[in-house]
Amino acid sequence: MNAEAKRLAESNERTKYWKRWGPYLSERAWGTVREDYSADGSAWDYFPHDHARSRAFRWNEDGLGGICDNHQRICFSVALWNGVDPILKERLYGLTGPEGNHGEDVKEIYYYLDSTPTHSYMKFLYKYPQAEFPYLWLIMANRDRTKFEREFELIDTGIFDEDKYFDVFVEYAKADCENILIKITVANRGDADAEINVLPTIWHRNEWTWNGQEPTCNFSATGENIIGFDEETLGTRSLYFDGSPELLFTDNETNNERLFAGNNRTPYVKDGINEYIVNDKAEAVNPAKTGTKAAANYKLIVPAHSEVVIRARFCNQQISNKKGKKKAASKDVATAFDDFDAIFSKRIAEADEFYNEIRDKELSDDAISVQRQAFAGMLWSKQFYHYVVEQWLDGDPAMPKPPDSRLTGRNSHWKHLFNSDVISMPDKWEYPWYAAWDLAFHCIPLAIVDPAFAKEQLILMLREWYMHPNGQIPAYEWAFGDVNPPVHAWAALRVYQIEKKKRGKGDRAFLARIFQKLLLNFTWWINRKDADGKNVFEGGFLGLDNIGVFDRSQPLPTGGRLLQSDGTSWMAMYCLNMLAIALELSIEDDTYEDVASKFWEHFVFISDAMNNLGDDNIGLWDEHDGFYYDVLHMEGMNHNTPIKVRSMVGLIPLFAVATIEPQILEAMPAFRRRMQWFIDNRPDLTTNINCARKPGLGDRYLLAVAYRDRLTRVLQIMLDENEFLSPYGIRALSRHHKNAPYILHVDGMEHRVDYEPGESTSGLFGGNSNWRGPVWFPVNYLLIESLQKFHHYYGDDLKVECPTGSGNMMNLWEVSEELSRRMSHIFLRDNDGKRAVFGESGKYQNDPYFRDHILFYEYFHGDNGSGLGANHQTGWTGLVAKLLQQSGE
Repeated sequence: MNAEAKRLAESNERTKYWKRWGPYLSERAWGTVREDYSADGSAWDYFPHDHARSRAFRWNEDGLGGICDNHQRICFSVALWNGVDPILKERLYGLTGPEGNHGEDVKEIYYYLDSTPTHSYMKFLYKYPQAEFPYLWLIMANRDRTKFEREFELIDTGIFDEDKYFDVFVEYAKADCENILIKITVANRGDADAEINVLPTIWHRNEWTWNGQEPTCNFSATGENIIGFDEETLGTRSLYFDGSPELLFTDNETNNERLFAGNNRTPYVKDGINEYIVNDKAEAVNPAKTGTKAAANYKLIVPAHSEVVIRARFCNQQISNKKGKKKAASKDVATAFDDFDAIFSKRIAEADEFYNEIRDKELSDDAISVQRQAFAGMLWSKQFYHYVVEQWLDGDPAMPKPPDSRLTGRNSHWKHLFNSDVISMPDKWEYPWYAAWDLAFHCIPLAIVDPAFAKEQLILMLREWYMHPNGQIPAYEWAFGDVNPPVHAWAALRVYQIEKKKRGKGDRAFLARIFQKLLLNFTWWINRKDADGKNVFEGGFLGLDNIGVFDRSQPLPTGGRLLQSDGTSWMAMYCLNMLAIALELSIEDDTYEDVASKFWEHFVFISDAMNNLGDDNIGLWDEHDGFYYDVLHMEGMNHNTPIKVRSMVGLIPLFAVATIEPQILEAMPAFRRRMQWFIDNRPDLTTNINCARKPGLGDRYLLAVAYRDRLTRVLQIMLDENEFLSPYGIRALSRHHKNAPYILHVDGMEHRVDYEPGESTSGLFGGNSNWRGPVWFPVNYLLIESLQKFHHYYGDDLKVECPTGSGNMMNLWEVSEELSRRMSHIFLRDNDGKRAVFGESGKYQNDPYFRDHILFYEYFHGDNGSGLGANHQTGWTGLVAKLLQQSGE
């Protein structure tokens, strides 16, 4: 067992708390729902970036390359000043949703370069311009652009063109659970010497103002180079600094005078250090060297093409000298760094050892680097997420009462929700709040490096203080009651299987616990989203409405209801996931056989509704086109209208597939007996169900919505490069609609869908969640898994053309590998050394300080593979780590 694996075992056994400190600090706490106390719910306006340096946050803190404890009592991050910026660079900057021409967008360049699961070693890189940061230019340039133009990014300003910038590397290495070494390396990439202020900063999250209390923890200078404090839970700690920095102190309190023309509770407020450094106001910091926020000011001149290293150590123990004799910390700072370099080297070597044992041995060096950065992004994107909805609705005792509109507005039906946990975020700037279905995908690559954390995350969403009493899983903070695709059961099963393969034994207790809670969620789905009890589902499904004609989270402008191919297919998939879990649990507990039968039968009903028109004319399969479509059902009309948009909506039926091994049926006679009864008595429903009729490869059985004939017809369209098949995966919308847009006229209104390979030009669905053609990792990943399951049944007996019309015949496993290869090559260098993800950017493609640092975007251009949307969405795009793991690319 390697050193990092031992640390994980100690953490899981709770003998040592290696995960108490980690990258749990957000990268944007402003502009969030949690901090919004407005009457109209305009979160971006209520707490803008301009307020962030001066206003205490109520719920969470943010910082640059920072860490905190797992309850965010104490925070640490790095602040920078290049001598010309109007403010300290204490946090990442970006445009709000209304400011961006394609929604919110971070306007910085930064990378997560490395992290172990226990955060025993971490590395972060921020690129800081030496010229004044173009805040106003970024706002104006994007404001002037239309939705038909791409976003204007920081690199487009040319601010990096002459290499006049600093690479600021922030690294952490844990000597022990409570002993953290911090190294900040400032590299000047320019041709001239350059000045920079580097301020390692520590502060206490403000927990006192809201209740009219005083802070219980204050930092103070306990030596020339030492900041000490005593916190009620964490105890006595010291932050040691190497060299001769100037220690600065203020308080983490709102500057009411600046923001609201009010009175400050203390003369030393949150932006005091900013005022001291940028505006030379000596009175802004506390001369007594005490406060709830403190920093060490290193004023450096970094020579051209050289670097300077700053060292710090944060620990709860008294430093000893080389002979082991303890000395007063204030008198012996130097000994705090005697073993500094040795520990860093050891932790880096241990991180290498850990990842070398995990990776596929056939991976190229480039693929190894991409995979490791994907894992780093997954691990750096953990965040302490704090949001107690009832307190937020009611307001705090010492603060003004919130407007009455809150009590019936956003999230007012989720008063039970109590969030105070470390959670995997989609993106700590653009999406610094959990999204339940995003998180399900995060857990797949996380399970490779830290199965325990992946399991904890999945169970957390089902805890009674998260899951609604009615069984709904919270969606995301802008609307906890929104509807997301039900992928939690799939993720739980896959995490279980990944761990079982990794360790030789699955965690059945985890699977049983999560199954019981998912029964509640499944029942909510059945009761709430099957309006007529006909096994056809409707309503919402965030992330897929953007490739349809209508916003399906809202009432249809045409009236009537939309019978959803994707919604119904997700439920069919949910049934099969629950069936698979029940069968796995039945191996040791036959009481699960009864519920396994229930899910098998329910799947048969849904599959029949998907595939057969029946008396109600509701079927979602179009025999003429060989594709699945949504159907518009208008009350009082004798027919339904198929919405003939060739989109991911018609491919999602392929997700509903599972195989059953013959030994499972032999070991479970009760389940097999009930299944046979259903086959014998309901031939009208089971005629096309392979499980009921014909064993396949290895005598295993198949359950699938799309049986062989329909599967091959859908694949013929999906694998057509003029339709769905991009050089970089499967597009969300067929390229067929580029020259043949879908247009629906209803009551004199035109509803239209065009193929758009990049950001959508439609503002119908808000923000940057508009995908009408790009490649999107989560659904591509599910397609790959589905093809593998089909191959598990059909084997080489079923081959299809890939690409369609090429004459190149592949079995379905080979097709899945081809899709995986195409998706991986979004990030990998091609024969010319280019990465598709970087598009036409010469700086990203060619510069040695840029080209090997990877950005994991939210989605990718459907024709050229360039990255789009949130550029640190390592959450679900981190699935590339799993694709590389299984492809040996």
